[in-house]
Amino acid sequence: MPDAGGIAAIVLAAGASRRFGAEKLLHPVTLHGITMPLAAHSLLPWLEIFGQTTVVVRAESQVLRYALETALGVSRSSAIRWLVCADAAQGMASSLACGVLANRDAGGWLIGLADMPAMPAAAITGVKNALLAGAEMAAPFTSEGKRGHPVGFASVYRDELIMLQGDTGARGLLERDKFKIVPIKIDNNGIFSDIDMPSDLHKLVKLKSTLQSKDSED
Repeated sequence: MPDAGGIAAIVLAAGASRRFGAEKLLHPVTLHGITMPLAAHSLLPWLEIFGQTTVVVRAESQVLRYALETALGVSRSSAIRWLVCADAAQGMASSLACGVLANRDAGGWLIGLADMPAMPAAAITGVKNALLAGAEMAAPFTSEGKRGHPVGFASVYRDELIMLQGDTGARGLLERDKFKIVPIKIDNNGIFSDIDMPSDLHKLVKLKSTLQSKDSED
């Protein structure tokens, strides 16, 4: 179900964590003094911004779902719409397509990843507002011009998103129509903080230190 503004929030959580060597979305992470599964941290800003967030998972996701609901609590969990994607093993594009198809009547889609525990809420809000203002595509960029997550698509891309295949998500569309992307300036490396391998957790520790320093300055 789309948000009141017509934008549907979709978070992809159907990966197999092969490079991590274990279920990375359940890996405990401490941010802002709170220890929760990695994916629970990733979902927090989405659940604060949207009335409902579609979380795309693979079929064997019962343990993951229970752990996240337990960590997030009843109130937050009630805003999650779990969507099992039968084709998740075919790649990220299949999960993305499942999410869009399940929200096909939305005016646009904001696509995020469940392995990004340091995602700044400002990036999500900025992309959402750009779509509401009429952007066909939107994404956060640093002042150096590097694009991060999440990415937003208007309804004009519905059919192409539903037909996506492979393991590169919507990268082809973003490259093809990059001149249409409305940039949201976000100088926060949380927009790049996806955790693919255990070594990425070290980068998260450094990012956490940076965020804590900024909090103390504010």
